Amino acid sequence: MKRALYPGSFDPITYGHMEIIKRASEIFDELIVAVLENRAKTPLFSVDERVNILNEVLSGIPNVTVKSYGGLLVDLAMEEEAGVIVRGLRAVTDFDYELQLAQTNRVLHKEIDTVFLATSLRYAYLSSSTVREVASYGGDISKFVPPSVAEQTYKKYGQRS
Repeated sequence: MKRALYPGSFDPITYGHMEIIKRASEIFDELIVAVLENRAKTPLFSVDERVNILNEVLSGIPNVTVKSYGGLLVDLAMEEEAGVIVRGLRAVTDFDYELQLAQTNRVLHKEIDTVFLATSLRYAYLSSSTVREVASYGGDISKFVPPSVAEQTYKKYGQRS
């Protein structure tokens, strides 16, 4: 049984994230979507809200579970007996950063591999920060996130939904 982790802040989850999750769920027997609780940042959604949102929008994918974590991702991978970390790449600039992380993780725990999935071109421009910025000005984010996520994001900004 091959178990993998797909980590991120998912603040909020986008269609780009969802595409990577769907593809990874078809490659691995089990996929754990790991929501980072990063104390260095002030997210739009709390970690519990993000976990709940992810559970809602990913409920149709049976081999996907969602959990939050703090600390080192490789420690979570060892704890969950996940031998693979999945990372999505949008552009060459992502690769530089992600390669450094993958190599560091490999030094920390040689049992953990990283698999990179290239994001589909239709989502290559998309990021959670873009969604937050557009939503903060009341712009239309319906092409970026599922309807329930758009509604909750607008509420956070006191915008229309």
